[in-house]
Amino acid sequence: MPQRFQLIVIGGGPVGMALAVEAGQRGLSVAVVERGRDVGRLPKGQGLTHRSLEHFYFWNCLDEIRTIRVLPPGYPIGGINAYGDLRSEYWYPSNESRNKLGPYFFQRNDRLPQYLTEEVLRARAAELANVTLLYEQTAKSITDDGDGVRVSISSSVWPYEDEVLEADYAVGCDGTGSTVLRELGIERRGSDFDTRMVLAVIYSPEFHDQTKRFGERTTFHVMNLESKGAWQFWGRVEAENSFFFHAPVKKDATAEDPAYIQQVMEHAAGFSFTAEFRHIGFWNLRISVADTYRKGRVFIAGDAAHSHPPYGGHGLNNGLEDVTNLGWKLAAVLDGWAGEGLLDTYTEERQPVFVETGEDVIAAGIREERQFLEDHSPERDRAEFEDAWRKRAEASTDIGDFEQHYEGSRIIWGPPGATVGIHSRLSLTARAGHHLAPCTLSSGRNVFEELGAGFTLLAFGSDDEATRGLEEAASRAGVPLKIVRDSLTGGREHYEARLVLVRPDQFVCWTGDDAPADPGAILRRVTAVQ
Repeated sequence: MPQRFQLIVIGGGPVGMALAVEAGQRGLSVAVVERGRDVGRLPKGQGLTHRSLEHFYFWNCLDEIRTIRVLPPGYPIGGINAYGDLRSEYWYPSNESRNKLGPYFFQRNDRLPQYLTEEVLRARAAELANVTLLYEQTAKSITDDGDGVRVSISSSVWPYEDEVLEADYAVGCDGTGSTVLRELGIERRGSDFDTRMVLAVIYSPEFHDQTKRFGERTTFHVMNLESKGAWQFWGRVEAENSFFFHAPVKKDATAEDPAYIQQVMEHAAGFSFTAEFRHIGFWNLRISVADTYRKGRVFIAGDAAHSHPPYGGHGLNNGLEDVTNLGWKLAAVLDGWAGEGLLDTYTEERQPVFVETGEDVIAAGIREERQFLEDHSPERDRAEFEDAWRKRAEASTDIGDFEQHYEGSRIIWGPPGATVGIHSRLSLTARAGHHLAPCTLSSGRNVFEELGAGFTLLAFGSDDEATRGLEEAASRAGVPLKIVRDSLTGGREHYEARLVLVRPDQFVCWTGDDAPADPGAILRRVTAVQ
């Protein structure tokens, strides 16, 4: 008889392991099919956002992430933008806006190589008795018969046996070359800049010494007209000597020509330095997003759903947000207190977010940088360039109008005509469809420390009568609901609502000041129950 699970995760990278942890902690039986045994050692996916560190808090491995990082405690996370090359007199600190995000999130951001993040998630998944990790196994085919899925897997080690797994649902977290995506026949589309890029990992004490004038920085971004807006940048792996480098290269560049890659690096740096190459690889400068993240009982997440240049830390962090969004919904449907339509809201909420991230942030940023370089030049008009450069530096300190939100989702009590996307400004106010901002309770604990695994109703300055209807409706429907009571003072007034209903993924889904007239209707909507 085939092994039976509630969920099969295909691909055991950081996104797949995160989904296994998310679903496993919610009590689902999970199998993870991963072709490799060892974790790759490429230092990609370095920047973990404030929001991603909230996930690790709820996955009960936050301390492990903080401990395993390779940068010294207190090492600043941020970089510089330089015009022309790294010798330039024109440079300013980049990512300064991230220093202003603290009030909006429960955790601060961090920086570590993706392979270390993956090690932490693998270890956490292994601790969960209901999670089965099947290493050195490859998914060959997926069949969805409407009542469940069957995944055929093949072992890559002796005795090379094939096996069939069965489950209620499956999720492909198997990267840009996704077998699951191909099996589902889902199309991907997005901007293609027809540019070949190099990823080089180097060891270079000389480069470290030459960049000391910038102080302690983790990234070094060079802007010049030759690159046509494509990034040339170094990222620090360790506090000294170890870096990765991205830049556009000629179409026929190969790893067998390290001298050419050295030349590209030195041109961007503006100085010569010796470097030991640890890795040379290539990728194409394009953005690709799947038309849908679900087909029947099979889903996709992470790089299988969306791929893009490694700009701004949007890749791994969006993948982690994918699985946090999907995990509670799968558990809710399988536990019987949500409607099947809840699973459709995974695509509805997550896919537009990355379409806009890819096109309005990443692609638009490449085009904007190219336009800036074409329009402004210190050789042509120094005074005009310096004014434009100053304005660019000032703009980099603003948190901007970028916030992932689900206002227009069918399971959110958002404003009329609202949409799902990224064009919103972070706020401490509790707004339906937006991430809950933290606050300190009268007990001294943060509200995030009191949030339940299901829905949480924050009742600040409200009496029992105001919450009774929702409590009773949740009890009748079997919806897990925790009530957190406190006064609407001591900083909690920034929510601007006495009642705030928070989803299992820490997004607000409804707010009010008085007892709702039809509490059952509120719960039916947020759980997609007809």
